[in-house]
Amino acid sequence: MERISLSDCEPTEALEGVHLAVMAGGEEMNVQHFEIDPGAVVTEHSHPHEQTGFVYEGELVFLTDGEQIVCGPGDSYAIPGDQPHAVENRGEVPARGVDIFSPPREEPGWLEE
Repeated sequence: MERISLSDCEPTEALEGVHLAVMAGGEEMNVQHFEIDPGAVVTEHSHPHEQTGFVYEGELVFLTDGEQIVCGPGDSYAIPGDQPHAVENRGEVPARGVDIFSPPREEPGWLEE
């Protein structure tokens, strides 16, 4: 078993105002911490990874299939692989949470997909 603390992870600014850190990972999935600053936008993209996540602080607006889906503290979400989606922090505080990707998604793939 491997234990990884968030304090031991070095975040990368994948996009302006979007900070990501790969945490625990295995052969089939991995956990990634995110912090998205107020006003930051992750433009529409897709990736082959199934993505599930949990927001524990702040609020995010997901844009997918012509819908706006708001996720706040205590909300989880699931995005199928290859589904185009965008994310915006329209709030006043950073949004923080965790994503789980299957298969694993690692740096520098954030910028290539």
